[in-house]
Amino acid sequence: MNEVVMVGHRVVGSKGYSFDYHSHQEYEIYIFHAGSCRYLIHNQIYDLHPGDILLMDGMTLHRPNVQKEDEYVRSIIHFSPKWISGILNELGSHYLLEIFQQLQHCLIRSNESSELIELEKLIERMDVLANHMNNKDVQSETELKVLLLQVLVIVHRMSKNKLLDSPYKKDTKAEYTESVAVYVQENFHNKITLDHISKDLSISKSYISHVFKEMTGFTVMEYVMECRLTQVKYSLEMEPNKALKDIAYDCGFESVAHFSRFFRKKVGMTAKEYRRLRVK
Repeated sequence: MNEVVMVGHRVVGSKGYSFDYHSHQEYEIYIFHAGSCRYLIHNQIYDLHPGDILLMDGMTLHRPNVQKEDEYVRSIIHFSPKWISGILNELGSHYLLEIFQQLQHCLIRSNESSELIELEKLIERMDVLANHMNNKDVQSETELKVLLLQVLVIVHRMSKNKLLDSPYKKDTKAEYTESVAVYVQENFHNKITLDHISKDLSISKSYISHVFKEMTGFTVMEYVMECRLTQVKYSLEMEPNKALKDIAYDCGFESVAHFSRFFRKKVGMTAKEYRRLRVK
């Protein structure tokens, strides 16, 4: 069951904990409740307010940058679109997933407390069910799907009037950080250094380093490597017959040895093991 749906209601992040850049195959519904969080998704930065809802396709690289002195509270649903597609097809409601498929990520900002309260109740019930059931519990799984369907209906309704792809006028630091992220996304498969970025964007190296770290919580080169890792994972699954060394070089790694060490350190298994696990 955990492979198709994962739910956390009002999860509290430990103070001082650092969150990694990551991606996953499941769609994600994320509600920010409390704390101070700046969320980087692909090459966009969102300064979150309590009650903000993020919708993500999962595969787009994302990471919350949380102030270490603040408590970080959020609710999360990860779900496989295949898992819920049966009931959506029966009801002719597959349009509920279009926002994930077409936009990849978006922010819903709502002042409607009644809608958020309704969402919270559904997620709280889902959390209890998802974390106390086994794979053969058909009744609970059915209830879980019905609850998720209700969540998707509410989120879809909210998105009609409250969807913000550019939710606010961004300050200079955010704009510079996003321009660096865009540059990295477009060039990570090549040799890339701070010198390259500084020259091509006409921004000083020291400013790039300082601002990117402040806004995202990671260094520029850490972001470069995470972009490469995400592309490697995608290639391992989508191109099962492609040689590992070719994937490594195409994704910007300068040697197979470095690629192998980095992949194992970050993923906890070899690239070959990862491919075997994902490609069935």
